[in-house]
Amino acid sequence: MKEKIREAVISCGADLCGFAGIERFEDTPDGFSPADFMPGCKMVISFAVSLGKGLVKVPPRLVYAHFNDINCIKTDLIAFDASKKLEEQFGCTAVPIPCDAPYEYWDIEETEGKGLLSMKDIAVKAGLGTVGKSTLLLNKRYGSMLTLGAVLIDLELESDAYAEDVCIKGCRKCIESCPVSAIGDNTVNQKLCRQNAYGKTARGFDTVDCNLCRTVCPVNNKYLKQ
Repeated sequence: MKEKIREAVISCGADLCGFAGIERFEDTPDGFSPADFMPGCKMVISFAVSLGKGLVKVPPRLVYAHFNDINCIKTDLIAFDASKKLEEQFGCTAVPIPCDAPYEYWDIEETEGKGLLSMKDIAVKAGLGTVGKSTLLLNKRYGSMLTLGAVLIDLELESDAYAEDVCIKGCRKCIESCPVSAIGDNTVNQKLCRQNAYGKTARGFDTVDCNLCRTVCPVNNKYLKQ
């Protein structure tokens, strides 16, 4: 059944799909566990949608910003469509989780947000990758070029194996390239990052003014050369 479910999620447009049993979330902070949103949740499906390779070859301000947002919308649509398909085909209850906004937690002073659930934590627990020094998820095939989504279900299935760490030992490119020194080892100062990375045009369109931590990562090279 697990492989049929994986095929169903992939058929909705995902590039990767993994599974994490609810027992893997016992250390999750209160209020941010899958069980807090769905009582009876037994399995979390993590999936990912890759970004196009060309988006790292252009300035990020408008083109990357626009299509990165579209990829978030696509990821949410996949979660929505997959949850309906799983309910129809497997008779389960399925809850799609937004990949980014909307969410409740916001520290105004530190401009620090937290999603309803941590997509990175879910992806790690489901075996899709590991967290690099940049705090981005790194996958052995796609590097950091992924948008993450999730669906909660009440079926008891076997968890996937954890992924091997692909962050290159001794590499500090993401840390050294950050123009505002927002990145430490496996930490990011969101206030410094947001002030530098995000802006708006004169007309009010959202922009991404910096994505160096993503584009300089050498783990992306394998994907970009395919």
